[in-house]
Amino acid sequence: MSAAPAPAREGDGAQDAPSVVVLDYGAGNVRSAVRALEAAGARVRLSAEPRDVLDADGLVVPGVGAFEAVMQGLRAVDAPRLIDRRISGGRPVLGICVGLQVMFERGVEHGEQTEGLGQWPGTVERLDAPVVPHMGWNTVRAPQDSVLFRGLQDERFYFVHSYGVQQWEFDQSIPVMTPPAVTWSEHGAPFVAAVENGPLSATQFHPEKSSHAGIALLRNWLSTLPRTGRLDDRVPEPGTEVTA
Repeated sequence: MSAAPAPAREGDGAQDAPSVVVLDYGAGNVRSAVRALEAAGARVRLSAEPRDVLDADGLVVPGVGAFEAVMQGLRAVDAPRLIDRRISGGRPVLGICVGLQVMFERGVEHGEQTEGLGQWPGTVERLDAPVVPHMGWNTVRAPQDSVLFRGLQDERFYFVHSYGVQQWEFDQSIPVMTPPAVTWSEHGAPFVAAVENGPLSATQFHPEKSSHAGIALLRNWLSTLPRTGRLDDRVPEPGTEVTA
């Protein structure tokens, strides 16, 4: 049985905000993600402590750099097991940039193949484009039933990447489940820009670098989080210094 939400203190509206942990496994520039989530209305903690990771209303998995290096960092803090436990229990997870890529089965960089988390079938490969990295603002094509992109169909988002998923291999015809909602963008050729699949969502672009559109997308994600109160005794108030 899950714990009841902690009662809000009088005059403390922040207690109604969802708690989010940004996974602290050595990824660079995570402070911008923390600030963006706070701007979107979350109470945020930067942590890799298993209890924090499992108890937060939402978990954000950032990722910058090489697929293999990110996987090494995740394994070092037991993140594959913790992420799988959250998803298996229906607890929301949001991957960002390489945090999207590692949700797939494998990544291939410089001829070397690295095993990913395997939440979705597919391979992360070098973009089929005359110029890489793909860096800057770009449009996306989101499905009509997207929650992340609700009200954001005409917005642009900020991308920085040389690799991506260019073929969606998930069987969308499984009768007992709702198929994932897949959003696409294009740089030389189409690639997966975002996926929404039950408790697991991810974006190839950086919401925290995407100005008002990115904050709005994070706010849309926060609106899907169950408010449990499990992490209330461990998250700081918005605007306070965040420590691991």
